[in-house]
Amino acid sequence: MPTRLAIWRVRFLNLPQPKRISALLKLPWLLPSKLRRDLSLGNGQDLPTTPTRRSGINGLTGVVVEASKEEGEGDHHQSKVPTKEEISSDRRRQTGDGRKQYGDNPNFLVNFSKEEIENESRRPKKKVVVMIGYSGSGYKGMQLSVSLQPAYEGSNGNEKTIESDLFKAFVAAGAVSKANADDPKKSALVRCARTDKGVHAAGNVISMKLIVEDKDIVQKINSHLSPQIRVWGIEQATGSFSAYQACDSRIYEYLIPTHCFVPPHPRSFLAKKLVELAEEAGDTEGYRIRQGDALSYWEEAEEKFVKPVLDTLDPELARQALQAIFETGTSHVVKEQREKQGLQGIEEVGNTVNGANDSSTAGQQSVELAQDEQNAIEQVDLAIERAEMEVDAAPSADQGPTLDTSPRVEDTSDASAIKTPDAAANMSTTTTPPPNPLEAAIRDLKSAYVRAKLSYRLSAPRLARVQSTLSRYVGTHRFHNYTIHKSPFESSAKRHIKSFVVSNPTSPIIINGVEWLSLKVHGQSFMMHQIRKMVSMAALVVRCGTHEGRIQDSFLPQRISIPRAPGLGLLLERPIFQGYNDKIRLKGGIERGKVVFDAFEKEIEEFKQREIYERIWREEEKEHLFLGLFGA
Repeated sequence: MPTRLAIWRVRFLNLPQPKRISALLKLPWLLPSKLRRDLSLGNGQDLPTTPTRRSGINGLTGVVVEASKEEGEGDHHQSKVPTKEEISSDRRRQTGDGRKQYGDNPNFLVNFSKEEIENESRRPKKKVVVMIGYSGSGYKGMQLSVSLQPAYEGSNGNEKTIESDLFKAFVAAGAVSKANADDPKKSALVRCARTDKGVHAAGNVISMKLIVEDKDIVQKINSHLSPQIRVWGIEQATGSFSAYQACDSRIYEYLIPTHCFVPPHPRSFLAKKLVELAEEAGDTEGYRIRQGDALSYWEEAEEKFVKPVLDTLDPELARQALQAIFETGTSHVVKEQREKQGLQGIEEVGNTVNGANDSSTAGQQSVELAQDEQNAIEQVDLAIERAEMEVDAAPSADQGPTLDTSPRVEDTSDASAIKTPDAAANMSTTTTPPPNPLEAAIRDLKSAYVRAKLSYRLSAPRLARVQSTLSRYVGTHRFHNYTIHKSPFESSAKRHIKSFVVSNPTSPIIINGVEWLSLKVHGQSFMMHQIRKMVSMAALVVRCGTHEGRIQDSFLPQRISIPRAPGLGLLLERPIFQGYNDKIRLKGGIERGKVVFDAFEKEIEEFKQREIYERIWREEEKEHLFLGLFGA
């Protein structure tokens, strides 16, 4: 008589995949772990039967008792044990095709015919270290787009990633054989650091098995890559080398404009609230000391940039414009003016104001001062994420990822309407009325305040405070507030930071009149969004005159909402393999090269300047992501 478990197993195999998953969630203990994984992640085909005591199948005869689909009906019959060749063929059919692992039609897998594979001469593969660099703009991150269940996750593996372009280049250059072109796992591809969408890397490492007999293999691979991705060099590694396991630590660089450290304008909501809370705490003098010479910046900047605009305006009009910017909000004032003129239905004039972005100012304040305003900070996070999605939007697969320098239209309805010059002219004359004097005054004053902020230069005392704040991160701490879905009591929330410094304190970068700092953080490993939140927290502590001990407060179990700084400025400088480099030696007459980037320093610096730095500066000049976050 068949056992109930054997009957259940056969009925389970006949279920469609969604019902399999549902059944496993209810009764996961009925099957061994490997069998559960195969059944839930398979492609709907029955697996070859493996005799086992645990599954209730006769382990001596290998006989599997099968039943009909309808419970209690039909005759039971026996199926023979599959042969070794049948099992191997079935395993190849289920796991050998990368399309079952990466979606229905992944664009990085190459489909060669059986004749092409058989006609290719077999060449030896070697375990190697591939040192690479790339600009992440237009890519959905480093890692291959894996979708084990494309029907449920809505992905077909066609998202542009760095590894997808690299793998196609390896195949085109002959570094990966045609037989292995259908699945990167056959080449044992392992990445050192998985960078997120839009994040750059001057140096990163992957380990895999490649055919590297050709001395010009690096040049051939690069010839099949876009200028945004470069292979610096390939070194033979030990057979057990893993780019992820062997990495000791990683160095990241973050480029940030210095105007992110300027105090909020004295008339803004945030500045008034900071003074009010300092007075309540009896720390007014300490607040002024921490702000230092930066407190007088706005007075000097207004004299240079804003006063010339005010001199051209009627005094009453200037008063109304300043009140709209700093107190009542531009949308409210403009709407009233439109209603007085009988003109309804216009959009708000501008959304980036020097002190007018209420959600941004409230969000920044909540990080340092008021826990009851955390909802506002989440709105800032969402706004930054939406802006980054536009900046990092991938171009078509035919053209490859390139920097989009055309003006962006945020409102899709307007974008579809303006298709020709005539349509644009008609739009401007019939739908959008010309600006009234108050609108024009608000627009000119906003522009003046933005120019004033962009002209800010970090003084030596202010720079020292930035460095002192960054140093608070050094050591082993709980960084649960600097990532998502992480409890402070999880061991994985603890991370060790070796150093966090301003790498160019004496020579800041000046690009198009804007001063930039280079921040470099060296740590063993980092969690999602950790570096971006660390930078944002440090900037808010400095610009708001908060005590540096607020950094230590963020390591406590108490939950603090911290906005993410834009991913635009983040890049992986390079991973460190000191332990591996110290251990490598001659084995079998073959020298294993060290995993270092020193030999490519000149090429890397040129690449960073051309493909990374220039893109960061151009995209910030166009999108104003940093102004959007630190708008007050």
